[in-house]
Amino acid sequence: MAKHGLPLGIDVGGSGVKGAPVDLAKGAFAAKRMRIDTPVPSTPAAVAAVIDKIVDHFDDVRGDSPIGVTIPGVVTHGVVRSAANIDKGWLDFDAEPMLEKVLGHDIILVNDADAAGVAELHYGAAKGHRGLVVMTTLGTGIGTALIHDGTLIPNSELGHLEIDGHDAETRAASSIKDKEGLSYAEWAVRLQRYYSHLEALLWPELFVVGGGVSKDSEKFLPLLKLRTPIVAAQLENKAGIIGAAHLAAHKGD
Repeated sequence: MAKHGLPLGIDVGGSGVKGAPVDLAKGAFAAKRMRIDTPVPSTPAAVAAVIDKIVDHFDDVRGDSPIGVTIPGVVTHGVVRSAANIDKGWLDFDAEPMLEKVLGHDIILVNDADAAGVAELHYGAAKGHRGLVVMTTLGTGIGTALIHDGTLIPNSELGHLEIDGHDAETRAASSIKDKEGLSYAEWAVRLQRYYSHLEALLWPELFVVGGGVSKDSEKFLPLLKLRTPIVAAQLENKAGIIGAAHLAAHKGD
């Protein structure tokens, strides 16, 4: 076992907990990803036990290598402040010290959309872009990450903007498209309203659209009429893991 291994990224989601060691020079997994179903209920202790199994699986990252963990919620100073798709026991829970104790590693805990945004900045669609980049993940809800001149502005939560009297993600998330049986053209009308609103508020240099539906981006992105360039994310569902590992390796920089 090497003392210095590769950084490990762990992505905690509503349905699965996924992890892999990451080669930061390439922005790619250094071994096949491991996935375990998210426990029910997804309490902090239960999720920590699953994360521990994934860490143990990757012997090459034991030693003193850092670990980045994403969570589907706002995170401030290691404390989880919201819990949309995980057990409410995470609310206002000081999770970072608990995870460090369970895992026996230094970790960094970060919002999942923020981790995806960092990955796209360094290795994906936003690489080389200056100014304000807005990453959005269209899935069960809408996650967002703001990155300005390469610096993450954490916990933006712009999927919860009120637009036309509605929480934005309750109208424009890809889960709503599926639930309501919307065509891509019908859904694009809602996306147009959402991205136009973001554009008017923030004047970004670039929108990056992630989430599972981004693989079908050619079916809806060309329907949007914006002054801001809007492109599909490149790292797909690898982004959270890669971004978490990157943030862990650069913790304190």
